[in-house]
Amino acid sequence: MTSDTAAPPQDGTGSKLKQAITGPLLYLFILGDVLGAGIYALMGTLSKDVGGALWAPLLLALVLALLTAGSYAELVTKYPKAGGAAVFAERAYKVPIVSFLVGFCMLAAGVTSAAGLSLAFAGDYLGTFVDLPPIPTAIVFLALVACLNARGISDSLKSNVVMTIIEVSGLVIVVVVVAIMLGGGGGDVSRVGAFPAGANPALATLSAAIVAYYSFVGFETSANVAEEVREPRKVYPKALFGALATAGVVYVLVGLASAIALPASKLSGSSGPLLDVVAASGVPVPDWVFSIIALVAVANGALLTMIMASRVTYGMAEQRLLPNTLSKVLPNRKTPWAAIIATTVVAMLLTLIGDVGTLAETVVLLLLFVFISTNVAVLVLRKDHVDHDHFRVWTFVPVLGVASCILLLTQQSGQVWLYAALLLVVGVVLYFVARFTGRRAGRGHEAGVIR
Repeated sequence: MTSDTAAPPQDGTGSKLKQAITGPLLYLFILGDVLGAGIYALMGTLSKDVGGALWAPLLLALVLALLTAGSYAELVTKYPKAGGAAVFAERAYKVPIVSFLVGFCMLAAGVTSAAGLSLAFAGDYLGTFVDLPPIPTAIVFLALVACLNARGISDSLKSNVVMTIIEVSGLVIVVVVVAIMLGGGGGDVSRVGAFPAGANPALATLSAAIVAYYSFVGFETSANVAEEVREPRKVYPKALFGALATAGVVYVLVGLASAIALPASKLSGSSGPLLDVVAASGVPVPDWVFSIIALVAVANGALLTMIMASRVTYGMAEQRLLPNTLSKVLPNRKTPWAAIIATTVVAMLLTLIGDVGTLAETVVLLLLFVFISTNVAVLVLRKDHVDHDHFRVWTFVPVLGVASCILLLTQQSGQVWLYAALLLVVGVVLYFVARFTGRRAGRGHEAGVIR
């Protein structure tokens, strides 16, 4: 990978948002979003396909994620503006509805994920300590997340630093207790290479990699805070690849530890596999410790997701893909308050459904379309030269990125495809409604000037 050089950089100039994100904060932002709550249940799901070879799909998923991450690194450093994939699509394709739908997919992913995380926070995790009605509690939780988001990106990411450390500490505990178990003569190392009887290792690894891939996709949220990063051309690629590599190492170590501590039959039948792994180690770690860690992981995921959703909304409003009102920022805090309120209200409404599982799976499918759009945009925008240095990925990387996304799309069920199609129809309707109201507002303004 190389770097295009030209005139001195002009990253972040002219932005209405505050550039408060340093390299370390960005690294922890991405790491905290990737190492989300999903890993605490991931090993049980993976073991159904690959038995004890949990490391294999995790490594494959990391490689697939790095392909698309390379495209994000080039485009973010080339165009460091809030809005991420929607902005890239607008520049590359010059077709407003395509840009809108790319951004709409990101928005749907963000608010749906946040709604699901808020319900998870208000459910069994919180129920360990206090019994409260889930939906009202989830709505209050989202309101608190919005307040932290509105305080400023710096305050939000400082909170993320603490929560990310707690998330990682829980996974470190898993690895350490199993290491102690091994030191005492327990566990079974031979299980780490054992696939289920009769399974084709290659096909089993690919099937499980689809699930594992979902645990890495949090990296794309970082593109939506690029406008608030100091010197993104320098720090973004390092933070992005460093965070993904760190997450990959942690995931593989946790996968190895899980297989050593428990057989696949027990892992696959558990709803809290890491709790069972710690219990099997024989090291006395109280159950409530993991409940707290899970709550923190869920809260951190919700915060980072809502930061992303509000920045996508702000960026699309700046590009006139959404009403200009949504681009308003607080004068002192310099945070997009209108976008924060709008995305929070939508997430709150989604919590009323009570079960957003199927919708969440559909949104993940739509994220693959976002990744295809971004990988293609890299190649289309190679002819567009900017007047500052930026990261440049090898040409074959976005090509392989597109191929990897198509491969993953072929593994989705017909039901999920149907829900995705319905969601896209809703997006198209919203787009034309926005266009119609925008034209009426424009005509009204012209009539006022004539008078």
